[in-house]
Amino acid sequence: METWLNQSSIDDFVLLGIFSHSPIDLVLFSAVMVVFTVALFGNILLLLLIYIDPRLHTPMYFFLSQLSIMDLMLVCTNVPKMAVNFLSGRKSISFGGCSMQIGLFVAFVGSEGLLLGLMAYDRYVAISHPLHYPILMSQRVCLQIVGGSWAFGTVDGLIQMVIVMTFPYCDSREVNHFFCEMLSVLKLACVDTSLFENIIFACCVFMLFLPFSIIVASYARILGSVIRMCSTQARKKALGTCFSHLTAVSLFYGAAMFIYLRPKHYRVPAHDKVVSVFYTVLTPMLNPLIYSLRNREVMGALRKGLGRCRITMQH
Repeated sequence: METWLNQSSIDDFVLLGIFSHSPIDLVLFSAVMVVFTVALFGNILLLLLIYIDPRLHTPMYFFLSQLSIMDLMLVCTNVPKMAVNFLSGRKSISFGGCSMQIGLFVAFVGSEGLLLGLMAYDRYVAISHPLHYPILMSQRVCLQIVGGSWAFGTVDGLIQMVIVMTFPYCDSREVNHFFCEMLSVLKLACVDTSLFENIIFACCVFMLFLPFSIIVASYARILGSVIRMCSTQARKKALGTCFSHLTAVSLFYGAAMFIYLRPKHYRVPAHDKVVSVFYTVLTPMLNPLIYSLRNREVMGALRKGLGRCRITMQH
């Protein structure tokens, strides 16, 4: 540890990480990097398909494109630095780098959480009020939903980053995490941060339960509409779309609630680090897979794109 500290400036933090260099942890690190790579290519591919195929120029796929952008930025905020530190053995991160990680992480998680909730409303309108869908989900409304999600997350991330990094920090700057997670950094402060932590808890309750309430209300109404459908095929398609969204939502909100809504005395750093992998790496990988593999339009766009590539290569 002294070697790491000697390589760093006095203002740097030290990320203790999640992996050691044991054979088992080397395998786990490799698995995380595979998931990270799949998340990158999966989200980039989904973005390209939505952009090039006119059939995917609808509100639902517009929201999915924004979700993919958020996922790409989320995985790139923490994983590359974690990988560099693990491979190089240098575990330090600058004060500015730590500040950026806190701000960006809160911004992207907050934006994605709100967008997932509003996407549930979009599915409710599409299934329960299909005739009014073009009006209720007009281009203007879609832009407002996406813009509001980005703005809310960005403002929240900026505020929390500024407040966290204005606290004085003691000589011990070892962050027991693989990135500058806000609560882990606050433990190193030289002053009492309980008031701010209580404010964070209240904000997390609002940020998690508001969208989650929208999701529960939307899917309760969707289920009622699906049950009343006469067509079996339409019912299966509606349930398939809902299942995809609920799977992504459960992973994201489940992990976030476990981290931020538990009482302080129940928090265990080892558990928090493992669960953080779910919504910082695993969920961004699963989102494009869940939405594309269960979606005929996306698979059709993929086959069409591959067909164009084959024709181009033949010529």
